[in-house]
Amino acid sequence: MVWIIQALKEEDEPFLWEMLYQALYLPEGQAPLPREVIYLPELARYVQDWGSDGDCGFMVIDFLTEKPVGAVWLRLLTRNNKGYGYVDDDTPELGIAVFPEYRGQGIGTQLLTHLLESPCGQSSISLSVSIDNPAVSLYKRFGFEVVSRSDESLLMKRDCQILKPG
Repeated sequence: MVWIIQALKEEDEPFLWEMLYQALYLPEGQAPLPREVIYLPELARYVQDWGSDGDCGFMVIDFLTEKPVGAVWLRLLTRNNKGYGYVDDDTPELGIAVFPEYRGQGIGTQLLTHLLESPCGQSSISLSVSIDNPAVSLYKRFGFEVVSRSDESLLMKRDCQILKPG
């Protein structure tokens, strides 16, 4: 498979809404959540008005079908509008999702690598993830560490790792 990774633009917001829905983790056998759930304020803040200052992300496109199949994005959510992965007003939160039929093919790894090698990936980054989500191991491979945990989720953070030249 050949993938094309390109920067997310303002006009990609509708696709990002779909990715937000796909990012919602459900344990095996659990009924899907209604699509409207993404419009609740606590979730909508991750996508609404995409393209604001500080927003940064990428989508991956299947070269053969020319359709987007996944995305990774950062958004700085502050104390007044904090998300589930909030640690402080200077740390953007990570969102990442891939359509189910494309999972397990290394796309998430490629997206995260691309993001972290980009200028916007050179800051500390946080996220919230369900404890039993298989993506936890992906985040750990990329240097995310558990900051706190609840019964259902982990708050993880990757400290700023600016790439050194050479």
